[in-house]
Amino acid sequence: MQAIILAGGKGTRLKPYTTVLPKPLMPIGDCPILEVVVRQLKKNCFNKITMAIGHQHDLFMAFFGNGEKWGIPIDYYIENDPLGTAGPICHIQNIEDNFLMMNGDILTDLSFQELFKIHKEKKADLTIATHQRVQTINYGTLEYDKEGRLTTFIEKPSIPFSVSMGVYVLSRSVLRLIPKKGRFDFPDLVQKMLAEKMYVYCHPYDGYWMDIGRPEDYEQAIEDYDKMKDML
Repeated sequence: MQAIILAGGKGTRLKPYTTVLPKPLMPIGDCPILEVVVRQLKKNCFNKITMAIGHQHDLFMAFFGNGEKWGIPIDYYIENDPLGTAGPICHIQNIEDNFLMMNGDILTDLSFQELFKIHKEKKADLTIATHQRVQTINYGTLEYDKEGRLTTFIEKPSIPFSVSMGVYVLSRSVLRLIPKKGRFDFPDLVQKMLAEKMYVYCHPYDGYWMDIGRPEDYEQAIEDYDKMKDML
């Protein structure tokens, strides 16, 4: 099984931490979060990793090398110009019929192997791992009719919604939708797939998931990892 890790961004939301290191190389416990991901992929029976890198790419290559230390082959696709969150994958050689793609700054106990298996069982073109979040509105919300008569009042409601975890399984069939030149982001790919009525399956996951995009999330992930590192 093949995995592609997207690690080419500049991590601007995590400044000032990322002024020195790329976000996926930020330490979480005794190792970078991307090393946690690599170990999980190995544990989940993946046998090949390609890292799509750009900003400070030499640091990734110096740290991970060819993957021998972790017992899994690692190679690289280097973006000379930013290609977005989907653009790089059409330039990666020898992509398998189905492959996992994920962001390099995610801490989760999701089984990547199980997600891959579900994708194949569903015969989906794309599988998106999803997680439910709850947003609390810090105001009283009002609903009223066209004459201004109040019909509903809710004080500080909580609204549940599903978000992408940044972990996907794709079929090779999607590659034809990605332009060879220019920036192309994952939402652009999904919109094209929906327009062509391709099968996009959303897999809900209620376990642990944290994207370390913001300083407060990074600090929380450090605390959480210390409690769960033996289980990952």
